[in-house]
Amino acid sequence: MSPSAEAVDHQRARERVSEAAARAVQILWRQVDPNMIRASWLALLARVVAIVSAGQLSTARATDPWLHALLEATGEEETEGALIPEAFAGVTGAGIPLAEAFLVPMLSTFAELSRDVPVAHAMARGSAVLDIVTRTAIADAGRAADSVGMTARPAVTSYIRVVEGGACNRCIILAGREYGVSKAFARHPRCHCGMEPVTRQHRPEPIDAKDVYDGMSAAERKKTFGESAVKAIDDGADIAQVVNARRGMSSAVVYGHKILKTTEGVTRRGIAGRRLGQFEKTSGQRFSASTGARARSSRPRLMPEEIYKQADGDRNHAIRLLRLHGYIV
Repeated sequence: MSPSAEAVDHQRARERVSEAAARAVQILWRQVDPNMIRASWLALLARVVAIVSAGQLSTARATDPWLHALLEATGEEETEGALIPEAFAGVTGAGIPLAEAFLVPMLSTFAELSRDVPVAHAMARGSAVLDIVTRTAIADAGRAADSVGMTARPAVTSYIRVVEGGACNRCIILAGREYGVSKAFARHPRCHCGMEPVTRQHRPEPIDAKDVYDGMSAAERKKTFGESAVKAIDDGADIAQVVNARRGMSSAVVYGHKILKTTEGVTRRGIAGRRLGQFEKTSGQRFSASTGARARSSRPRLMPEEIYKQADGDRNHAIRLLRLHGYIV
């Protein structure tokens, strides 16, 4: 499903708050004395927590007005209670107090220094971790508020995933998917994707990962998916199969040649597994003769880049291999 303009605006407003908070805490990080990292960072910690808490509170306060405007237009704005925005500030999405979470940039810096990394590089690492923790804490607070606000409205039965511009490939393959309102939101550090409610009267237009892909420039596709993956998708490969394959990617030597393979989708239940065949029981696991659920194909499932390497410019052969290895469904 495709998000409405209101949902995109709501998400982008949260990104702007996150961006502003990230800039503000980076200014404080630059005040840390490299010769007294612990003392100087602890002295700044209260200000960091105040900035991020304010960002969390701002995003949480935006939930009720957004949902009210969205559902009032459809006549479905009935709620079982008002949101308490303050409940979403001061902790991370995992429930860790911000004062504790923001010790991590300092500890990351110390870890780098313990490996004899130059101070400037160690501080840069701490800065990167600080950015991740800040943006994730604010985005999580906004999403949590949205989730609670939807749950409190009986008309909302589910939500769709609103994918941000410049999202990673893992998020893009989830674009437009619909989930039950009580389903936890899948996210990664620095993920800014959001959600939009679905009701009987408010149902966004259908969209999927391929629609998002088609709307990207060539440079954006290459940056997000990689050159070989883009080539496979353009040759007809399923985006989800291409992206998911990277989760189990590794190298192996077969008949004296090094290849790139993946263990993703090679069980009897997987598309690639059913096509490759030659199942065998995996070590230490039970095998069901009726389903073969614990069996994996003994034949390696090639990654797209390996397929194009072996095809050596022969497009028809590449497509045959893409189909055999479960990328073209």
